[in-house]
Amino acid sequence: MSKLDKGAMGRASTISESVEAGLRFIGMWPRCMNANINWWAYIASVAVIQYFQYSYILAHFDISHLSVLIDGLSITLGYSLSFLKLINLWFNCRKLHAILDSMDKDWKDEIAINSDVSTMIRHANLSRQCSNVMISTNALSVFFYTIGGPILRSMIHKNDQESTTRELPIKMKFPFNVDRSPIFELVLVVQLFHDLSVACIIAMLNALLVTLVLHVSGQIDIMRQGFKEITSKNHTPLVAIKVLINRHQKIIDLSDNIEDLFSNIALLQFIWNTLVICCIGFLIVISIGTEEGATMITKSLIFYVAITLEAFVFCYAGEYLSAKSKSISDAAYECFWYVLKPSECRTLMILMLRSQKRLTITAGKMTDLSLEGFTTIMKSSASYISVLCALY
Repeated sequence: MSKLDKGAMGRASTISESVEAGLRFIGMWPRCMNANINWWAYIASVAVIQYFQYSYILAHFDISHLSVLIDGLSITLGYSLSFLKLINLWFNCRKLHAILDSMDKDWKDEIAINSDVSTMIRHANLSRQCSNVMISTNALSVFFYTIGGPILRSMIHKNDQESTTRELPIKMKFPFNVDRSPIFELVLVVQLFHDLSVACIIAMLNALLVTLVLHVSGQIDIMRQGFKEITSKNHTPLVAIKVLINRHQKIIDLSDNIEDLFSNIALLQFIWNTLVICCIGFLIVISIGTEEGATMITKSLIFYVAITLEAFVFCYAGEYLSAKSKSISDAAYECFWYVLKPSECRTLMILMLRSQKRLTITAGKMTDLSLEGFTTIMKSSASYISVLCALY
């Protein structure tokens, strides 16, 4: 192993520190202390926020003030998606723990035999980079939505004596008056930190999907390398083929577990992202050229990018996994199969036939996640924006 590889082996895991910290925060990490307390405290806080948000929506459900309704509905739907994702994760926590244990075992096995660790390290580093980018993007969107908009509005209206009504960035209806200090400032700070936590947790779940797909991709790359060593003098071809079959079965089992864990989440993602992208896009369109346009665009544009990126990550992960799984049969065909015995070739052929059934992630077992699905989300959102603009 090279010095570079040894230096990168400080953390022998594809799971990044930020993703692990997020799973521990919500009590989903295996053998985490106070897991139930962490989980119920956090999910209860999200439920309380949702109650106040939907109270506002019901109190201001007026088509004549469509922009106000859509503004409150966009962030509310985002919270609802987060809440449903967390509930689904809780119901599948055993599946998640099984996946994490399988990944740890893969690392231990590769380190024990000191083979192809550099491939796993490369995918682990890519996983960390993707995780940091997604979490940073969501955190930045929260800053601009909760802080950037109100600050810019105060700068625009600093000499306007009539503009004295203070407005919370996240629309909620409370059973008490929040306009007075220091209640307003306290609620504002609570909203900021809670919205930041929800955004980072959801980015963590998206990063978790990317991490799992990259881990499977690393195992596939190791398997493809193994096809080149079938005719190596270090072992007999039949033994090498059996090792590849065992690795392929592990990859299939891990992929099936990932599919079970994220299938319902992906379905929610399809539906909710279409609605949220529609709402935010509508607000941006109607704000162009208005007095409040700069404020609305500042607070909504990064949020729009984050939500769009969230949909793209799910669809691209499914597309990437499918493309990677197809490469197994290609690698099997490109090996030196013509120097093998007929019995060994038949065994290899069975592996090639099994690899023809590509690995994939579906949205509710109904449709595969793919880049085509992402374009469907964007086209549907654009159509709904046109309808809302016509009503407005």
